[in-house]
Formats: sequence, structure tokens, C-alpha cells
Amino acid sequence: MPEQLKTFFDRKLVERIATMLRTAHPSFPEQRFVAEATDRLGDHELVGRARHIMQAMHRALPDDFERAAGILLRSLEPESARQESQGMGVFIYLPHTMYVAEHGLGHFETSMRAQYELTKRFTAEFSIRPFLERYPRETLARLQAWTEDPNVHVRRLVSEGTRPRLPWASRLRAFQEDPRPVLALLDRLKDDPELYVRRSVANNLNDIGKDHPDVLVDTCARWKEGASPERLWVIRHALRSSVKRGDLRALEVLGFSGGGSLEVTASFQPRRVRLGESVRMSLSVTNGARTRQQAIVDLAVHFIKANGSASPKVFKGGKIDLPPGASCILEKTISLATMTTRKHYAGTHRVEALVNGRATDLGSFTVTG
Repeated sequence: MPEQLKTFFDRKLVERIATMLRTAHPSFPEQRFVAEATDRLGDHELVGRARHIMQAMHRALPDDFERAAGILLRSLEPESARQESQGMGVFIYLPHTMYVAEHGLGHFETSMRAQYELTKRFTAEFSIRPFLERYPRETLARLQAWTEDPNVHVRRLVSEGTRPRLPWASRLRAFQEDPRPVLALLDRLKDDPELYVRRSVANNLNDIGKDHPDVLVDTCARWKEGASPERLWVIRHALRSSVKRGDLRALEVLGFSGGGSLEVTASFQPRRVRLGESVRMSLSVTNGARTRQQAIVDLAVHFIKANGSASPKVFKGGKIDLPPGASCILEKTISLATMTTRKHYAGTHRVEALVNGRATDLGSFTVTG
């Protein structure tokens, strides 16, 4: 984790939280809280530091959650207009959301009120999930009401907090098995005026499609009828993983079918490359048919693994719209540098073009040690 993230929760920030809590509750044991919250704080990463502070906060607040939540809410700084990318500053409220998720499960209404206020300043997408698991009917009803909330961050919580596969969060297994309750919420948000919310809707649909690809495509096909340009963007973004998998129905929803008459060839520069270097691929796409051809052309590189087998990774290519006899060039540079997400190995790497999901062999390049 980058150092600036790891060290965000430092003594200065703990002291700031302590001042906020003491202002809201004059008898708050400020010095004790600071001492306990900063003790061995440096032993943890970002999330671990937030939890360490939350635990000290719990020991310093009243045992009664209702009273403690009231203090937390009174301690919040004024709500301010913030953009989608608001920076690290709002992470000051991560311990607060952790506190609600861990200690507020027996206090539904108070916890909902707390998360409503916290999400306007940070996000409650993680802390809402335990309530969806324990109180699914009540929490879904509250989220349905929040789809019409005037605050954009509250509306986004509805779609982001219900993502079955939200990154860095535990999965919502019930919604992985039956996504219909989530789809009912997304249907209310698909035409939200804010891209911030619509992007979250698309990401949620993309999550659903990993467990229920047909449900995803059916939903997007239904949404496409009479769709605005903004909703069409949601559909394209939601189907992005399906397109990379070559899902033919998803491609048809996006208006890409056929493409079998497109001829694709490739050149590699260089054809032999050392580990740590790059290979540049130039794809020539020609329409040999008598009719216009529209297609999505992606690139699948079969990377060699440590055991000598190969595993394909799909790279985004481009959208093709060619009249009869026309050609175009697509170029892609593939790095063979070692990354945190992939280690490269020597060997022959096979390459395919995926034309509307259909694979065409383009040859190979060789990686040497």
C-alpha cells in the first residue's frame, strides 16, 4: 500500500477525531482515547489503523449504542459539497462507519440514521452490508426510499452498497443467488441525473453478470428500449466484462453481430522480446464483404505461466465500422515488465483476435529470459 495511504491515520488525525468527539460530548475522555488509539498504531496498514482507532473509540464512548451514536452524529463536521473523487480527507470517517457496522446491528433505526449522515460525508457502502444480511427486508425497503433522496451520495449508496461483489468487501451471497431485489433498486436508478450514480449502477450490473450472465443481458436488452444516450452508456459499461468474454448475446445488445467477413492479420515488432521489454502489435482489419461490417475487435494474449501452461488475458482493442472493401489498423503495445498483478515467463505467446467474441489466430511472439 502506498505510504501516503498507510500513514493517513496518524496521531494528528486521531487528535482531530478526539477534538470532534469532545466538542460533541464534553466529558469524552480525550487524552485516554488519543493514548489508546495511537498505541502501536504504526503496526497496521490503512484499514487496520482505522479499526484500531474504532476500537479505542468504542472503549471511550458510552456503552449504550444509542447514546454513543448520538455523540458520533453530533461530532460530524458540516456536510460539504464534494465531487466524485474527493481525495483521502473523507477517510476520517472510516472508523465511524466501522463502529456502526460492528456495534449498531442491534439498533436498526439509529444505525440507518447514522449511515445516512455518514455516507453524505464519506460512504456507508461497506457498513450497510451487515444490515442487508441481518435485516434484508427492512434494509431493502429503506434503500428503496433512498433511491429518491435529493443527495447524490445517498442514492449512490443504494447501488454501491448492494453490489454482490463489491471490491474489498465480503460478498452478499444472497444477492449472488437471487439478484432480483438488487435489480429492482437499479431499475429505479438507471436514469439518475448524476453519472456518479449511473456508473455505480453499471458496476453493480457487471457484478450480477458474473454470476448470472443471462440476467445481465436480459436486463440490458430491456433497458435499451427507448434508452437515452446516458442510459446507453450504462448498458455499455455494464456489459464490458461480457464483451471481453465474447458473450454473443451481449454483443448483439450493443449492436455488434456477425463480423465473420472481417479479415484480421497481425505483425509483431519485435517478434522475439526479452523479459522486461515490450512488443508492439499492429492489427490490420479488412472488410471483405459486400455489406458494412460493425464489430468489436479485442486481443487475447496467451501468457506463459510458471508451470509452462498458457493463460489468456484479453486486452481492449477497438470498435470497427467498415464499409465494403475498407481497412483499418489497430495497434497495441504489450509490456513484459514484471508487475504486482502478473509475473512474466519465457516462452512462445500465442495471440488471437476476438472479433465479436469469435477467435482468430494471429500467430505468436517469443519471450526470452
